[in-house]
Amino acid sequence: MKRNRWLHAFFAATMVFVIVLAAVTWSPSTHSWVAYLIVGALTAAYAAFGWRGFEDARVAAVFVPLMIVATFGLVAVSPSTAFVQCIVYPVLWTQIERTRTAVVACVLVGVAASFGFIVSLGATPDTYAQIAIIEGASVVGACALGVWISNIHALSDSRQQLLDELQATQESLAAANRAAGVSSERERMARELHDTIAQNLAGIVMLSQRSRRDLAAGRLDDDRLALIEDSAKDALEESRTLVAAGAAGLAAGGLGAALHRLGERFGRETGIVVTVEACGDDMDRDAQVVLLRVAQEALANVRAHADATTVQVTLEQRPQTPDAHRSQAWDEQRPQTHDGHRPQARDADRPGGTGLRIADDGHGFDTRAPAPGFGLRGLRERLALAGGTFDVSSTPGGGTVVTASVGPVAAERRLVEVTR
Repeated sequence: MKRNRWLHAFFAATMVFVIVLAAVTWSPSTHSWVAYLIVGALTAAYAAFGWRGFEDARVAAVFVPLMIVATFGLVAVSPSTAFVQCIVYPVLWTQIERTRTAVVACVLVGVAASFGFIVSLGATPDTYAQIAIIEGASVVGACALGVWISNIHALSDSRQQLLDELQATQESLAAANRAAGVSSERERMARELHDTIAQNLAGIVMLSQRSRRDLAAGRLDDDRLALIEDSAKDALEESRTLVAAGAAGLAAGGLGAALHRLGERFGRETGIVVTVEACGDDMDRDAQVVLLRVAQEALANVRAHADATTVQVTLEQRPQTPDAHRSQAWDEQRPQTHDGHRPQARDADRPGGTGLRIADDGHGFDTRAPAPGFGLRGLRERLALAGGTFDVSSTPGGGTVVTASVGPVAAERRLVEVTR
């Protein structure tokens, strides 16, 4: 009802004005009360059901013919009441959806008014010409205006539909972004937990099992218990850091100091000789965290699978264009395996930026076989997000070398999408 309130007001005003015209203007008929009766009936029909024709096509199919008949009756009684066409045309154009049907209805209104003029004014050649000119102009003007307004209305509906689709798409995109953000955060937390707290807890479990055996043999000492306590404290500290959304494992001294602490604790826990050479860790904090996680995961794999006696951890700044001398020096840092073989580094192992290598003399494995667990896949995702490279080189019985490199522009490349 509120949607067409101005049209309702215009209809009521037109009905009042038609009554005034019927009362004060000349009419060849002495039965002016018929005009009042027609106006009253048309107004009552509009108030009862005609206004619903704007929304209901079935109501419009009844009310529009009623307006055409009322137009004929009013003009036949009083020619001046032809003014009623001023409201008949807008109403029918608004209530009829199809343009062709509305044009036909306009023609019928013009014909009805023309017959009304003939009845009231008489049938003469001059009358026919005047009626044809007046009603022809009325019909053409009404059709032109109706078609123009209908096109504007259709364009408005089309734009509204596009806006609704755009809003729906934006809402869907926002929901997809939220879901992707949640999934990405879950994956990040999974990597953080796996590479920090899970590794510490694994070390605590191993130390506890060894302490149980020592206790049964009567060889348990305070150093072993202190090591368990230190590992538990580290796990607690890293869990608090993760809750605070920080970078677990990095404290004063940066990556180099963290690698030394990691190697020292790993050696105490496992008895494996760990050599750490760390320098040139002048990089952004996120890149340091990535390389620290690589070292933690690599050492965890050494403890669980390698059966190694020595591990060498090397962190250094690599030149942007490696030369033969530095490549040879880098190769010489690779530890020899049990059979004296020293695997050579590939070109991919020598990119510019900051490089981290963890090499052990364990029994190695076949890199072509599917890797179980989450560790290696998580490390590749970390390095890809940081814009770095990751490689594992190993052969059965030939030791394992884990190589990670973060370029000088890693800070700008942290949002690179990972393709799986």
